[in-house]
Formats: sequence, C-alpha cells, structure tokens
Amino acid sequence: MSLAPPGPLLVITDRKSAALSDLEQTATAAFRGGCRWIMVREKDLDTLALISLAARVVAAAQPTCARVLINGDVDAALAVDAHGVHLPQSLSVGHSVADSVAAARDKLTAIRMIGVSAHSPAEARAAEEAGADYITLSPIFETASKPGYGPALGTDALRAVAAAAAIPVLALGGVSPANAGACMAAGAAGIAVMGSVMGAQSPEAEVRDLLTALAG
Repeated sequence: MSLAPPGPLLVITDRKSAALSDLEQTATAAFRGGCRWIMVREKDLDTLALISLAARVVAAAQPTCARVLINGDVDAALAVDAHGVHLPQSLSVGHSVADSVAAARDKLTAIRMIGVSAHSPAEARAAEEAGADYITLSPIFETASKPGYGPALGTDALRAVAAAAAIPVLALGGVSPANAGACMAAGAAGIAVMGSVMGAQSPEAEVRDLLTALAG
C-alpha cells in the first residue's frame, strides 16, 4: 500500500534561486503558508553538505509536522530522519526504475515515502510498477526549470496518466495559481512547484495563493 501525500502541494527547493536570504527562511515561510511537504533538491551538494542543509529544513518543518523528502540521496535522508526520498530518472541510468526503488526501499522503512520523476506515460507506469508511492509528471506546461525533457506534455497527457495510475500523480513544470485548477480537473492528486515559491519575495503568500487555487 502506497503512502498518501500529506497535501496537494509539494514545494521543491532550489537555494540558488531563492529570493530570501537562506533556504531555511524560505521553507519556514512556505510552511506558514500551509505547505505540508517539501523536497530538498540541491543536486550540486555532496552528502555531507546536503545533510547540513536538510537538517535545518527538517527542524523548520517540525512545528507544522510537515514532511521533508530528500532528492536522490538515501543516505542523507536517513541521516536527517527525513520522511523519504524522491528518485530522479537520472539515478536509473544503467539500472531499471525497479532496481532504484528497491535499493532505496532496502535502506528505508515501509513508512517512508519514495517518489519517482516521470516525463512520459511509460516512465510513469514503470515507477508505479516499481512500487513508488507517488509520481511527479513533468513538464506539464512550458517552463525554464525543466529543460531537456521535450515539449510540454499538457493536461491531456496528465489526464491519461492520472486515470491509469493507482498512485498519486503530481503535476510539475510551469504550474501556477492560474493553471493549478486545470491540473486538478485533469485528475492530478496535487501539484509540485519550485521556482514560483523559491523566487517569491513572500513564499508564504505564494503558497497561500497556490492552495487557494487548488481548493477552487
């Protein structure tokens, strides 16, 4: 049985694009706005540096009981007692998605989440079959933060994957308050965003706007 997302909005970090002075401050503001799960995605950091940063995000999440996932580094997730990991497709080069999920699950317990990035219906099916708890499908809309994955998939592809999947599918890529409702109407379980929250002068207000759009 897969673990349910703790809310319809997953915030993905990128400290280099954060408008506020540090990532902990940005995360704290997002939690105040109602975000209840966040993915620490800082691919340029080694494990030790990632642990140092992620530990501060985990501490910031505690007052609201928000979940923290770590992108791509199971050892860092265990070190900071994160709630799980998110596996990008790049980790599966030379290995199947099933192998990547199985390797992560061997280190994690069954109560920790494992998410997988997907950029096509085929990748989404493979992630579900491998035992992922949720999928991010991207890019749904045009976005500068997801280059190299081809044209935007659009809400028709999102609808098809969401209808076929037995696990939650999150829409990622170019999602904003203006189109978040369309993602939910297409069957998404929620949305994942990075730049709109990271680059906001008020991450709290941006999160509130996104949640309002999702509820509408």
